[in-house]
Amino acid sequence: MRIVEILKKNYFLLINIFFFIYIAFNLLDGERGLFSYFEKKVIQNQLIQKKNNLTTELNDVEKKILLLTENIDLDYLEILYREKFFYGKPNEEVYLNR
Repeated sequence: MRIVEILKKNYFLLINIFFFIYIAFNLLDGERGLFSYFEKKVIQNQLIQKKNNLTTELNDVEKKILLLTENIDLDYLEILYREKFFYGKPNEEVYLNR
């Protein structure tokens, strides 16, 4: 009986406490909460970095394709030939860039 009387007197306070805890929990946790926001921000930064890396690789590949297609660049072909077959002139030291 005593508990029922306390609940009746503090009904408004208990409802407010429940709503406060519910709102605080949803703001901090869950799909749209604060913790999820920071996790998604880290993932977004990683994806942006990956996109930049892939873009630079794509540009390099496109440049190499251009050098080997319509207007053949003989200097680039010589560089490829020397790297792939370890070819060098007599008394010449060959260094690999890797």
